[in-house]
Amino acid sequence: MSDNKRIALAFSGGLDTTVCVPLLKEEYGYDEVIGVTVDVGQPEEEFAEAEETAEALNLEHYVVDAKDEFADLCFDAVRANASYQGYPLGTALARPVIATAILEVAQEQGCTGLAHGCTGKGNDQLRFEAVWRDSDMEVIAPVRELGLTREFEQEYADERDLPVEGGDEGKYSIDTNLWSRSIEGSELEEPSYVPPEDIYEWTTAPTGETLEIEVGFENGYPVSLDTGEQSSPSNRNAKRSDDGDEMEPVALIEELNDLAGGFGVGRSDIMEDRMLGLKVRENYEHPAATVLLNAHQALEDLVLTKEERSFKKQIDHEWSEKGYEGLVNAPLVGALEGFIEETQTRVTGTVTIRFEGGQARPVGRDSKYAVYSADAASFNTEDVTGDIEQGDATGVAKYHGFQERLANRVISSQNDEE
Repeated sequence: MSDNKRIALAFSGGLDTTVCVPLLKEEYGYDEVIGVTVDVGQPEEEFAEAEETAEALNLEHYVVDAKDEFADLCFDAVRANASYQGYPLGTALARPVIATAILEVAQEQGCTGLAHGCTGKGNDQLRFEAVWRDSDMEVIAPVRELGLTREFEQEYADERDLPVEGGDEGKYSIDTNLWSRSIEGSELEEPSYVPPEDIYEWTTAPTGETLEIEVGFENGYPVSLDTGEQSSPSNRNAKRSDDGDEMEPVALIEELNDLAGGFGVGRSDIMEDRMLGLKVRENYEHPAATVLLNAHQALEDLVLTKEERSFKKQIDHEWSEKGYEGLVNAPLVGALEGFIEETQTRVTGTVTIRFEGGQARPVGRDSKYAVYSADAASFNTEDVTGDIEQGDATGVAKYHGFQERLANRVISSQNDEE
C-alpha cells in the first residue's frame, strides 16, 4: 500500500463535490482523492454525470449499489409510521445508508479521511458525520470549513477549467432516491410563492379518475401489491402483472411510485424546521411512501388495541425524530424497535387503497388478527359473545361522568352561597 494520503469523497459530479476534489489536495494536503457514488435509487442520468465528471477529473471512482439496504430501512420506517412534520422521511433515511457505504469503500481502499460537499446550513452534514465520526478517519467538509459560496465555486471551477458547466445545475436543488424526491431553492424559498406544475416529475395533477389497489402486509412489512389490470392515467398502455404475489421491496416501491404518482398521490409543500434551527420551505414527492404509510396505519388500527395504538404514537414519534436526525443506529432506536417488533407480529393482512383526488385513502382492510367483532359492533344484533348485552351498559352509563357532575354541583352550590 502506498504511503500517499488518500481520502474518500461523497461524489455526485455536481458543482460542490467537483470543486472539492482539487481543494482536498490544495487546502488539506491529500495526495489522492477517490470518489464514491452510492445508488439509493437516483435517476440513471445522475450516475452518467458522475462517471463523466470523474473521468474528466481523472478521479478514481466507485459506484455502490445500496438500493436493497435503503429499501429495507424504508420498510422499517413504515412499521414505525415514520414521518417528520407531516411528510414521509426520505432524504434523511438515505444519508446513513450512503455514509455507511462510503465508509466501507474508504476502509477497503486504505483511506485515512472522509469528505463531503455539504454546506454548514443543512441537515446532511450532520447525518453523514454521525456515521463517519464513529471511525478513526479524519472528517473534512470543505464547503463548510472554507465558507464557500456558489459564486466562489463557479469562479473556482472556471479558473481551473473543471468539468462543470459554470456550476449551473438547474434552477432548483433536487434530491432523488427510491423513496422520495425533494425540490427546493430559487423562487421556492419564498413561502408565498405558488410552485408551478413543472417542478413535479413523479406526480401528475389529479384528473378526477380513481383506482383501487390492494396492499398486503406480513408482520408490518409490505409484501405484495394487487393492481389488477389497471394502470395510471399517465401510463395507460403499461401492462401490469402484479396480482397479489409477493414482491421484493425495491420492485414494490418502484411500482407504487409509478402507479400512485399517476393519480397525483404523494405531494407535500411544507415549512420544515431543520436540526440547526433554520426554517425552510420544502417540496416533496413520495407516492409509494404515502400509499404504504396510509395502508400500514389502517391495518394497525384494525389489529391493535386502543392502548397499543395510543402508546405506539409516542414510539413512532421518537423513531421518526431519530430517523430525521440520521441516527437510525442509536441505542434508543433499537429499544424502540423492540416495542415495534412486538406489535407488528399481528400486523398481517391486506388493505384496499383508493386513489382519489390526489389522496391514497384506505377503503377496506382485512386481517385474521382483527380486534373487531361485527356482531359486537352491529346495531342489529343483541347477544355478542355470550357474556355481554346492551343492558350491561346501564351501570357504566350511570358511573360515566359521575365525578364531573358532582364537581359541577359543588361549584354551583358554592357560587349560589356567595
